[in-house]
Amino acid sequence: MKIAITGKGGVGKTTLVASLALLYSRQGYKVLAIDADPDANLASGLGIADTSSIRAVSELKDLILERTKAGPSGFFKLNPRVDDIPERFSIRKENIRLMVLGGIKKGGGGCICPENALLKALVQHLIVYRKEWVILDMEAGIEHLGRGTAQSVDYLIIVVEPGKRSIETAYRIRKLAGDLNLNKVLVVANKIRTPRDKELLQSALHEFRIVGWLPYDDQVIEAEQENKPAYEIGGPFQDEIEEISKALLNVL
Repeated sequence: MKIAITGKGGVGKTTLVASLALLYSRQGYKVLAIDADPDANLASGLGIADTSSIRAVSELKDLILERTKAGPSGFFKLNPRVDDIPERFSIRKENIRLMVLGGIKKGGGGCICPENALLKALVQHLIVYRKEWVILDMEAGIEHLGRGTAQSVDYLIIVVEPGKRSIETAYRIRKLAGDLNLNKVLVVANKIRTPRDKELLQSALHEFRIVGWLPYDDQVIEAEQENKPAYEIGGPFQDEIEEISKALLNVL
């Protein structure tokens, strides 16, 4: 399974990524958990206390220059070698391998630079060629995905909370995905407090397929503050994560 998870900042996409990665790893699957959101902290979501050895791939300047052959001329390779990077620049927890990508550089018309060339080649390798389950924690967009890569994603999951900006972001992301012919888009609703919250999202997102309803839970916030996996708090939150995992397997 190759899934990318996105949504407005703060909606809980990192919590969902970490929870699914832990669940699937404990079911015996090998999981590559990819932190592709510069503002996220997937390591903490997975309960990894020592992050001193984690380096974002986008900050590996020597490696980027070596692989892209970038030089003073301004020319560089658009298809650098990346197949050894996941093993070299990741850390392990259980059956999970965690890797941090770092941010895509943005410019007026889109930045074409050695860093972006390496990151996009790496994401393509992870999604198209790797045999593990790959779960990407992305920023509020799909900048890491190219057209060919996007078509190999099993599903794009947008995490949405009850709120106008979060709903608007969901529609914007779906538009961007459609531009890449990525039409396999699902929604996970998060921070549901009341039946009214659920009714609001059902009405506003009637064009989407919603595969899960995660309840608002103070214990999730406490777990994140203590760098503990939210999935391990048990109760309704864990139950719903397990239902979401089953739903993803069913739709595949």
